[in-house]
Amino acid sequence: MAEQPKGTTIILFSGDMDKAMAAFIIANGAASFGHDVTMFFTFWGLNALRKDERVPVKKGLLEKAFGKLMPRGVERFGLSKMNFAGLGPKLIKHVMKKHQTASLPELIEMAKEQGVKLVACTMTMDLLGLQKEELIDGLEYGGVGTYIGDASERNVNLFI
Repeated sequence: MAEQPKGTTIILFSGDMDKAMAAFIIANGAASFGHDVTMFFTFWGLNALRKDERVPVKKGLLEKAFGKLMPRGVERFGLSKMNFAGLGPKLIKHVMKKHQTASLPELIEMAKEQGVKLVACTMTMDLLGLQKEELIDGLEYGGVGTYIGDASERNVNLFI
């Protein structure tokens, strides 16, 4: 019997701080265990890849509206539960700092350093009016075929 490849794929569909942290913690853990890891970012999960600063790009009215309504970068993410009008993320960040836990931006950098493949969904980018210039460096771009290709060769597949 052939040994199954050690690999992990994660779809990040959510733009919530706690879910994004969970996805990156799992990705970093899997990479540290020698797994080939692909993270596929779609819909609200794409916001985890947005640069913190505004990038001047030409957009239509609808794309501009989406851009203003979505958080720019992970530092602006809310919590899925107990957000308390933005107080929840501040409390979680305080507790994380107290316990010397890696922040979400640090987890993203760790994933990049470990060779985690970060894939931005191009179809969703088109739908939400996001352009490559607005996203962080070090990404790959692809559609569902990219995810399916990687997922079919991996033994752990997660949807967050």
